Amino acid sequence: MPMKTLDATVSTFEGVFEKFRSEAANNKANFILFLADKDPSTNLSWCPDCVRAEPVIYKKLEASPDNVALLRAYVGDRPTWRNPLHPFRSDSRFSLKGVPTLILWEDGVVKARLEDHEAHVESKIDALLSGK
Repeated sequence: MPMKTLDATVSTFEGVFEKFRSEAANNKANFILFLADKDPSTNLSWCPDCVRAEPVIYKKLEASPDNVALLRAYVGDRPTWRNPLHPFRSDSRFSLKGVPTLILWEDGVVKARLEDHEAHVESKIDALLSGK
C-alpha cells in the first residue's frame, strides 16, 4: 500500500492535522515529520539534518507493507524557526526542540519520537515502524 502523505505549513497545520487525525484509524502507523522549509534559491532544506534524514525516512516508510500515513509539517525558514515562540515549539502536543523530528502518532498522542541527530538512523526508524 502506498504511503499517504499530507503537507502542512504553520498557517495550514490545524486544518491538515484534523484531516490526518480523522483518517488515522485507517492506517497501521501514523507519522508526523516536522522539517525545515526548502531554500528557494537551492530547492534544498536550509537544515542539513533534514537533508540527511528525509530520503532515509521516506525510503523506510514507503517500504512498509502496512498502510502508513505521513504528515509533513514545514516549520518555516530559519529565522521563523529560531523564534522561541514558534507555534510548534510552544504547542504542548509536540514540544519541538529541533528539526527534523519524526513522531509516531497513536491514539491521539505522541507515542515515540526521533529528533535531530537520530532521525536518519534506519534502525531507529524501523523501531518506530514496528511500534517499539
